Amino acid sequence: MAQLNLNIITPSKIIFSGEVYSVTVPGTDGNFQILKNHAPIISTLEIGLIKIELPDGSTEFFATGGGTVEVINNKITLLADSVEKSNEIDPDRARAALNRAKQRLAEKINDKTIDVARAQAASARALNRLNIYEKYLRGTEVKH
Repeated sequence: MAQLNLNIITPSKIIFSGEVYSVTVPGTDGNFQILKNHAPIISTLEIGLIKIELPDGSTEFFATGGGTVEVINNKITLLADSVEKSNEIDPDRARAALNRAKQRLAEKINDKTIDVARAQAASARALNRLNIYEKYLRGTEVKH
């Protein structure tokens, strides 16, 4: 039985569109779950995990780089800066991004042009992607 309609949209494409039973998102003040007849809400999202429970009982996991979510009348619109399905994460690309961010942060002492906040956010996004890949595809978590 269809419960909620979910659309996950990034600046470049629609990532997911369909009926879901529930969605758990990384809100700014902590994770929260959206079920049928949830009160209307607009919230910002942090870097983290989106968990979607489908009507057939299966679960899908996505890594997000943040964004916003709106819930109104059992329709969820998630506008994300970036989203990757757990089984589509390229761990080599994520490791390379993490290494680049770590290198930028290490160089900040000598180079005043390094945008520390941007490098820290890049590091957090890469580590999130690696953790989701490892946890939901391999059953372990990455320690960095």
